[in-house]
Amino acid sequence: MNHGIDPHRLAALPQGPGVYIFKGQGTLPLYIGKSVNIRSRVMSHLRAADEANMVAQTRDIEFIETAGELGALLLESRMIKAQSPLFNQRLRRTRRLCSIRLCDANKSTVLEIVDSKKVNLGLTPKLFGLFSSTHSAKKKLNELAQLNGLCKSILGLEKTSTRGCFGLQIKTCLGACIGKEDRQLHDERLLSALKDLQVEVWPFNGAVELIEEHNGWVQKHRVNNWCHLETWCSKIGRASQFNALDTQEFDRDSYHILVKPILLQTVKVQAC
Repeated sequence: MNHGIDPHRLAALPQGPGVYIFKGQGTLPLYIGKSVNIRSRVMSHLRAADEANMVAQTRDIEFIETAGELGALLLESRMIKAQSPLFNQRLRRTRRLCSIRLCDANKSTVLEIVDSKKVNLGLTPKLFGLFSSTHSAKKKLNELAQLNGLCKSILGLEKTSTRGCFGLQIKTCLGACIGKEDRQLHDERLLSALKDLQVEVWPFNGAVELIEEHNGWVQKHRVNNWCHLETWCSKIGRASQFNALDTQEFDRDSYHILVKPILLQTVKVQAC
């Protein structure tokens, strides 16, 4: 391994969960990562041929221990956004997100693309997908239409006429736009196609704390509407070095980190 890192620093790396930081000459970190075993993961970086450039620039490796994998994921996400490491894929808080909303109208399903300025993501039912733009949402709808024989006119992606949509002419639409296919069957197929994209509604009445314990110490991650607000740590007897967020807006990265542990009840939840 060709690097200039002090071997004593490597020996000090813990074999538990947390975040590690590759530091170079400058003030900003080169790379921030997380693992359930910090030492093992760092050593794998040092052996990776495709990471030789980053390793060659590394002068030190720091770490922050967490009480579990969830805390490591949340801390990594926040640190990457705050510090923009050179070798990380950038994570940024997206102020405006779009989603696909389904509404019932005249015994049919009506679809529209809404953004986070119009609806409260995480608190509004019947939302599907989290997209950075209207264009991205329409692109996904086009893909689903192709795969599931859906009518692009009904999906709001193209205009129709008395002859039906363009898809009907090229036999990619089954004719729901002109009554050739039963509209209910079309809408059921649409719901099935969107199922995996459903945005789960926040299941609690306000903020909660997610509890993780490791070797006798505890961390409490305060979250609300899928947004990580702050973490309290028993080792330091206070909240983490990051200040509590001044907003409780829905956060896409936190949502993806939190949704499975909360819905599958694999993390201990405590009311605030």
